[in-house]
Amino acid sequence: MATASGTVKKVTLDAFSKVRSNGLIALNLRDGDELIGVDITEGDSEIMLFSAQGKVVRFAETAVRAMGRTATGVRGMKLALSNMELSEDDNDIETDNDDETSDIDLNADKVVSLVIPRENGDILTITENGYGKRTVLTEYPTKSRNTKGVVSIKVNERNGKVVSAIQVEETDQIMLITDAGTLVRTRVHEVSLVGRNTQGVRIIRTAEEECVVGLEKVCEVEDDEVDSTETVETTEE
Repeated sequence: MATASGTVKKVTLDAFSKVRSNGLIALNLRDGDELIGVDITEGDSEIMLFSAQGKVVRFAETAVRAMGRTATGVRGMKLALSNMELSEDDNDIETDNDDETSDIDLNADKVVSLVIPRENGDILTITENGYGKRTVLTEYPTKSRNTKGVVSIKVNERNGKVVSAIQVEETDQIMLITDAGTLVRTRVHEVSLVGRNTQGVRIIRTAEEECVVGLEKVCEVEDDEVDSTETVETTEE
């Protein structure tokens, strides 16, 4: 499990073997925090956390011990707490694994995606202004837990903040939706494969004050024509 404040938590599946009709507590969320992702790991997997300000951390699952259902978890990503911290050159800063956390403030930055990377596939990142890119998994270094991470995509006035990041293969398709209800479906191979510390290309053209709010991977259906409202540009702007 991962939360917007950068907390991660691992619980064995046995802890959920007997679920009551009204459910079970899976995570003790602190005030102001929110759950952003849950996935199954294999014990020796890796964990990737992507932030709205374009940062990513990648670390071994073994750095997170299994806990009880009602535990809060440990810090997986050290987020910037102010605009001043965001402007610092902290692309690859490691810190002590201090899991003491201050009051939660998600205004400067927050975790938006949890990815458990598999052997095959690239990382696809999408920003709120409709830009995105694919980057090979090997471009993302494995570091320690509780670090500020490295750049996953450039966040600027053109791109806006990161909305989501997922692992994809070339044969996949993706769907994006905006807060105005505009939906685009396109094939992954049409999205440029570029380096990690880059801006990406336009995936969907948004109107003024319109933002991308969702990204999902979809399975391709035979003989299903992809009706996309936007042709993906193949050159970086």
